[in-house]
Amino acid sequence: MNQSNSSRILRLAATEAKVGLKRDSIYRLARLGRFPKPIKISERASGWLEHELEDFIARRAAQRNAPEAIEVSKAVP
Repeated sequence: MNQSNSSRILRLAATEAKVGLKRDSIYRLARLGRFPKPIKISERASGWLEHELEDFIARRAAQRNAPEAIEVSKAVP
């Protein structure tokens, strides 16, 4: 987990801006268990915990920097 442990809740527009994905991708990845699930903040509103989004971004960066990812990228012309 990210050291900041921010408990700030981000709504959809801020979540899209933070992770660079659009609504459909966010909800599809969440259904697949590959993105943090939203939390209900009222009857008609949901949001995402900022520290969970930061962890998601850090995991994606770690995957990009993994040795096997580097090997694959070298093989692609």
